[in-house]
Amino acid sequence: MNIDFARARETMVEQQLRPWEVFDARVLDTLLAVPREAFVPEAVRALAYADLALPIGHGEVMMKPVLEARALQALAIAPHESVLEIGTGSGYLTACLARLGREVVSLERHADLAEAAQARLAAQGIGNATVHTADAFQWTPGRSFDVICVTGAVAEIPARFIDWLTQDGRMFVVHGRSPVMEAARVHRNVNGVRIESLFETDLPYLVGAEPAPVFTL
Repeated sequence: MNIDFARARETMVEQQLRPWEVFDARVLDTLLAVPREAFVPEAVRALAYADLALPIGHGEVMMKPVLEARALQALAIAPHESVLEIGTGSGYLTACLARLGREVVSLERHADLAEAAQARLAAQGIGNATVHTADAFQWTPGRSFDVICVTGAVAEIPARFIDWLTQDGRMFVVHGRSPVMEAARVHRNVNGVRIESLFETDLPYLVGAEPAPVFTL
């Protein structure tokens, strides 16, 4: 089966993203330019532009295109800004972040996913993104970032992630208890931290960020 992926990208933008109020021109241009199919496992490549979360191994998934687009739009990344991505996955969102910002540092717990993502980024000629095999809850950056994008859910927003933001930095994160979670934009400035609710969604948790079990009698 031959698929016109370029046409599929255009259809994704018009039928999935714009109806969900993704209008930022730089974000849309990025999503039209980055070939999502190049980051999707072969077994599900035909579904690269479907409105679905796609499995990538280790129980992890690629977020739906609309959620990726809303995250990118919420972060409003400027070309000079540094980005930390927590959860590399397939490397697709990494590629989009790299196109929008100056540099991307991306963390992935699973070495095979990290290696595959770095190879896909190299194949696309993306040289300003580096993937590290690391657990974000054990990792120490030794620096701060203008933007942080968290690709898995957390029960509570970790203070350590907020500490890694520069002044006037922003973070996209999904938090709460499944199946009804809240996507939020976290702002850090001289006045403190402000959490802005964006929309409701549901995502698999980052390992180590799950809610504590609730016991009932």
